[in-house]
Amino acid sequence: MESPCLPLQKMPPKSDSPSRLIAENRKARFDYFIEQRYEAGLVLQGWEVKAMRAGRAQLKEAYVYLRDGEAFLFGAHFSPLTSTSSHVIADPVRTRKLLLHHSELNGLIGAVERKGYTLVPLELYWKNGRAKLQFGLAKGKKQHDKRAVEKDRDWQRDKARLLRRG
Repeated sequence: MESPCLPLQKMPPKSDSPSRLIAENRKARFDYFIEQRYEAGLVLQGWEVKAMRAGRAQLKEAYVYLRDGEAFLFGAHFSPLTSTSSHVIADPVRTRKLLLHHSELNGLIGAVERKGYTLVPLELYWKNGRAKLQFGLAKGKKQHDKRAVEKDRDWQRDKARLLRRG
């Protein structure tokens, strides 16, 4: 006699696809040349995790700064949910500590202080159930650099359009 249950099916493995993205700083790629990318964990409070799961995080005006051998995310806006607990006072733009290895911090400190780089947050996403921030070691673009990038992007778009028409 056969059992009425269906055979077990394997679930597809979870991947770090774009659906895992929480927030993205598109303006950073326009304003800066990104030289190198880093990934860091964040020290968060419970209401911030809930807000991130609801997609209520912004990196638009945020930046990363280094102080006393530690890295901090400054200016990121996490909108608190209306259902957060009443005994916690939610500060949407509080400074959040970044979790990095000591060797990474030393390299970043040297690049920022001596070589004139800046640290720009690029993406906020989930990885293995934990919130991660990708930030870049960047140099600022001048106005003529921005125009050249925009002109090149327009040309690539026009070229693709012409090739499609054939």
